[in-house]
Amino acid sequence: MNMASIVEKGMSFLMKKHVLFTVSLAVRLVLVFYGVYQDKTMVVKYTDVDYHVFTDAARFITQGESPYRRPTYRYTPLLAWLLTPNIYLNPMFGKLLFVACDLLSGLLLHHLLCLRGSDGDTASRVASLWLLNPLPAGVSTRGNAESLLAALVLGTLLCLERRQLGPAAALYGLSVHMKIYPVTYALPIALSLALGAREGQEKEGGGIRKGGEETVTAGGWKNRWRRGVGLLRLFFCKDLLLFGGVAGGVFCGLTALFYYMYGWNFLFETYLYHLTRRDIRHNFSPYFYMLYLTADSPWSLHLGLAAFIPQVFLLFQVSLAFYSDLPFCFFLHTAIFVSFNKVCTSQYFLWYLCLLPVVIPRLRMSVKRGVGLLVLWFAGQAMWLAPAYLLEFEGYNTFREIWLAGLLFLVINCFIMDQIISHYQAKHPALRQKTD
Repeated sequence: MNMASIVEKGMSFLMKKHVLFTVSLAVRLVLVFYGVYQDKTMVVKYTDVDYHVFTDAARFITQGESPYRRPTYRYTPLLAWLLTPNIYLNPMFGKLLFVACDLLSGLLLHHLLCLRGSDGDTASRVASLWLLNPLPAGVSTRGNAESLLAALVLGTLLCLERRQLGPAAALYGLSVHMKIYPVTYALPIALSLALGAREGQEKEGGGIRKGGEETVTAGGWKNRWRRGVGLLRLFFCKDLLLFGGVAGGVFCGLTALFYYMYGWNFLFETYLYHLTRRDIRHNFSPYFYMLYLTADSPWSLHLGLAAFIPQVFLLFQVSLAFYSDLPFCFFLHTAIFVSFNKVCTSQYFLWYLCLLPVVIPRLRMSVKRGVGLLVLWFAGQAMWLAPAYLLEFEGYNTFREIWLAGLLFLVINCFIMDQIISHYQAKHPALRQKTD
């Protein structure tokens, strides 16, 4: 047996679902315990500084005080409450929780892929792009909470695909409370539920669409006047009212509870700060240099708010174009939001990378093209990291070079999104053969 055959059999064995998840768990546990060693013995620490912020906030809660006594804690108090076992049990509890959510995200991806037409082996191979990816594994084991959001978003998506609207709405309301960016999914969800309900009524009423034109039967004529009432009435369908009521109830309930407990500090640090935030530290955002140069300007706040305009325009267009395929729409929404955001760091990439595996089986592009796009994405980051290193560690003034590299990275991201949209096939091939 030659080496190629051995490697192929080894990879095939690794892609078995139970083996894949066992290996993924083992890798993450090794990283967690290695992190303990590095933190104790090396100058450069493994644990993310945010994890210490979370733990300090949790400590204040155990003392009956506000988590916002910890400077730079700008998250929901719910996160600090979840991590109180860091104080009562073991400081590693939070990391293990994030690892569990990381693995749960992989499991949700597997279920989503199977639901969208992939067989078990294919679903395992594609889910491994998340489970065996060093980026999410490193982020969760360093103590960053992004895996919590990934699990909530993927859980929302899975429930929506299964038409389990109550659980989907509860998870969605919780995800928006945990971090504000999923609020951008509201429009495509609303369009999907409202227009999906209308299409179902048209089919039941006898309206038949064929070749892009509507052939109106006797039953269709009876319902024709209803379709002319206007778009607004679409948003009063039962499914949308249920989803909005439950999601809004969860979000508003948690907001009211924590406002009662922690007052204005909670509202500002959890929500308002992120709307008015003007981060002048170097990051991937195309706006960082402008915000850096205008930090002391009276127009600084207005410029920061104006940075949302391109996001809003693009997200609106994507919602109208792709609401009928929510996983794909969620992916594009998140990629656009991150790429055009006024603050963009490496951990933000996980917001859309957790959705990419759901999209991949329906991309009709060659492996060569896909690998080329991946290399281009990493090259864009490398070109940004070079001047960022010179600024951070060597003290050179490379702000302009970082900004130009950030603009180039934005162009690269836009090109990659254009390629993904151009090569995306709405129906899974296996499903198309069955339904055509």
